[in-house]
Amino acid sequence: MTNILYDALIAPHAQNNAAFLVLDDGTTMTYAGFVARVAQLAHVLKDAGVRPGDRVVVQAPKLSDTIALYGAAVQAGAVYLPLNTAYTQSELTYFIEDAAPAVVVCDAKDAGNVSAICGDNARVLTLAKDGSGSLSVQANDQPTRFDTVARRPDDLAALLYTSGTTGRSKGAMLSHKNLLSNAQSLTDLWQITKDDRLIHALPIFHTHGLFVAINTALLAGAQVRFMAGFDVDTIISEIPASTLMMGVPTFYTRLLGDARLTRDLVANMRLFVSGSAPLLAETHTAFEDRTGQRILERYGMTETNMITSNPFDGERLAGTVGYALPGTEVQITDNGQPVADGEIGMIEVRGDNVFQGYWNMPDKTAEELRDTGFFITGDLGIKADDGRISIVGRQKDLIISGGYNIYPKEIEDVINDVEGVLESAVFGVPHADFGESVLAAVVLEDASLTDEAIAAQVEPHLARFKHPRRYVITDALPRNTMGKVQKNVLRAEHSA
Repeated sequence: MTNILYDALIAPHAQNNAAFLVLDDGTTMTYAGFVARVAQLAHVLKDAGVRPGDRVVVQAPKLSDTIALYGAAVQAGAVYLPLNTAYTQSELTYFIEDAAPAVVVCDAKDAGNVSAICGDNARVLTLAKDGSGSLSVQANDQPTRFDTVARRPDDLAALLYTSGTTGRSKGAMLSHKNLLSNAQSLTDLWQITKDDRLIHALPIFHTHGLFVAINTALLAGAQVRFMAGFDVDTIISEIPASTLMMGVPTFYTRLLGDARLTRDLVANMRLFVSGSAPLLAETHTAFEDRTGQRILERYGMTETNMITSNPFDGERLAGTVGYALPGTEVQITDNGQPVADGEIGMIEVRGDNVFQGYWNMPDKTAEELRDTGFFITGDLGIKADDGRISIVGRQKDLIISGGYNIYPKEIEDVINDVEGVLESAVFGVPHADFGESVLAAVVLEDASLTDEAIAAQVEPHLARFKHPRRYVITDALPRNTMGKVQKNVLRAEHSA
């Protein structure tokens, strides 16, 4: 038995002295150095009691050791579970209790809070920007070789939490085959090679920044300009020496706001990719007018990795997400039955990229993953007669702001717990920079309660990107004859 993900992404680079990660401080980690560091960290995980199949929760800064830790978890046969660094202590408590990890790796400054959550149930290790974290320090003295743990293709490699409209986050179980098949499809389709240099300014706690960007770079042997976060000046300075960039729509709107973005600046770039949120047609057009480059938009989900992509060679149409990836089937359905081309229906997907189900949620898995292998995405779309997919809306009330998925029910539950609030409805409205902005309509029991007072009580319980940008105090929520809140009415009323 082999470990197909490690064998494909990491093992081939043991003697590769080419640069892999180029960091903000100017230092470089070679591919061979990365393989060695992965092994050292795998030893630390094993010594900490991690066994094959155990979860390793990671809420840590964007560092080279954080990426190496992902590789170490794969090599050690563990299940890598990255968490948004903005999650609050109450949110983190839920994830740790639900996933029952053997080890939790956090920012050194958060060690006290995380240890209090874990108690004796998990070992806590730390990472720090200056290399002083306990995980890094322990790894420094470990051997640079590790006996790779054998894993079957359907064994879990990662567990990523994605909230649902019920408010309770769901852990999407992703196998070695899920991750590798998607990386292979994207690397081939986007023609990524060892000659590429990728600008990486994305977070590494979700599918886009970790599995799309890093896995394809590893598979191809490409160089990665690994940035702590998005900064316009840094991006502008790195574009001339780079060939590839993956970003969210916000990246492109902010670049368009800088006069230094010109055709000459991007002359060496061969591909700009956008995902994680809908790219506005006007952004697509403005970027092409300014640079001569047509952004390649693709579509994916936590549960499926990438599903479709506009073509590398061929027309990239604004407002569409392209064609199903090789080896991936996409069908548009109405109550499970395929509809005719050109008709709106539910997007369903089947293939090696589709996850194994939801952690500890067999009922939710059965509800969203058909016996036929098709996953019900919750997104509404249209398939053209040539197979090109366009997304026209979301059946669920998902809000996507700045590339982050935000689920209204989770926020509503927190608002409704505020004393003096009768009920609330959270919804998204268009935002030129972030794609969508979060608003909350609130009905009060206590008329003296102010929106500032509500915000003050809500904010400690939610990551900042989930905070409503505005609270609309109203006498009643609009409802249909069945009593269901009409969020479409709220969106229409407040979109201006």
